[in-house]
This record gives sequence, structure tokens and C-alpha cells, in this order.
Amino acid sequence: MAVTLAGAPLLPSAAQSPRDANPERPTYATHAYAVAPGYLEVEQGISAFGVSSYAAGTSWNVAVKLGLSPNLQAEVFGPFYARTSGGGGVGDLGLSLKLRADLSAKSAFAFIPAVTAPTGSVAKGLGAGQALGAATAVYSVDLPASLHFDLNAGPAGLGAGAPQWFFSVSGSWTTGVVGVTAECFDFTPGAAAPRFAGVLGALTFRLAPWAVLDAGGVHGTTSGSPNSLFLGLTTNLGRAF
Repeated sequence: MAVTLAGAPLLPSAAQSPRDANPERPTYATHAYAVAPGYLEVEQGISAFGVSSYAAGTSWNVAVKLGLSPNLQAEVFGPFYARTSGGGGVGDLGLSLKLRADLSAKSAFAFIPAVTAPTGSVAKGLGAGQALGAATAVYSVDLPASLHFDLNAGPAGLGAGAPQWFFSVSGSWTTGVVGVTAECFDFTPGAAAPRFAGVLGALTFRLAPWAVLDAGGVHGTTSGSPNSLFLGLTTNLGRAF
């Protein structure tokens, strides 16, 4: 998952540190911000999910983000471990690039192409069995009163036939070190997967400038869409090069 910027400005001022964590989780949407050039940030979270019971499945999702330039970020992501009724193991891991451009002092646009590799077991329900692509357009804006909004849209499941289309509206409000995040999202049905839609709510806690904790849940709003509970941590590890 990804998360809104939790109230932090899209364009860091000179007073802000490139070491500040800027989570993309826990929402399915992401923001148009990029990790500072040369800096490494790790997001990870555990979740329990299922349609009728949270015991149906669990996962440990990880995203490793590296800033390559002020306008370019690379990310390796995916379930490093997941469990379903079919068994446990690694899921399909992916790679994405975030290309961003500032529209104003408070808004930005990003384009995120991504691809996943078939590293997860199809028999265990952990993978698609083939490489899949996605392309997401992102618009982010900071508003008065510490409000932030992200709009995401684009095709997913590319390469399997009819694509899914992903749409999301997410927003956050922050006061001090505590934030509230909400999201409505929809993955339309496609060849790679059935429809998945829901609403998400979460609290975020900035434990330190470089560490943000999140906790919340998802309620599926269509038949077959799972519910979930999650807990995550984003850590900016500092300069890598």
C-alpha cells in the first residue's frame, strides 16, 4: 500500500531535512513526492485480511525506495511473506519508477510505471503466474488547515488481457505528530483479478522526523472484496550515496 504525505509539504523548504520520512503507505494510493536524492527509505507493514474472517490470510509487505534525483524515485515492493489457505511464501515482487513534476508551490503531478515478476506461487494463491504491468497518474495538493489530497488513476494488471483500472481519492489531516488518513479506492474487474473496492481509515504517528507509524483497516464495499487490519512503519535510513 501507499499513503498520503501525512500533511508534509510537497516541496520541502530549506528548513526541512531530506531525512524526514514521507510514507506512501498505508493507502492504495500514493502521493507525488519523491525520496530525496541519494536517500533510502523503507516501508513495511503486517496485515490480516479476509472476506468473512481476518484469519483468512496474513502478509508482510515491504517497499524499499531510493531517491535517484529530485524528480525520480525507484522502488522495489511486494509481499516479502504472505499466507493464505493454500500456504505461505513470498508474493509477486515488483519494481516501479516515480517521475514527478511540480505544478505549483503546493501541488505536483507524478507518473508511476511499475512491473511485477511472477515470484509468488500460483498454487498457494500468492502470485499471478506471469509478469504484470501498471501505470498510475498521481495528482497531489496541499490545502489550508493541514489538509492534503491525492488523486490516483490508471490501468493495472497489464499483460494478462483486459486490464483492471485503479481509481483512488485519499486525504489526510495532521496536527502535531498525529494524523488521520482516509481513502476510497476501486480496482475494476480484469483478466488478472476480480473487482476489489473499499474504504480505508488509518491513524499515523510521527515517532521521530525519520520514522512514521500507521495503524488502521479496510472495509470491502463490493462482494468478494476482503476486509483487513494493518500496522506499519516507514523509516528513512539516511543517505545511501
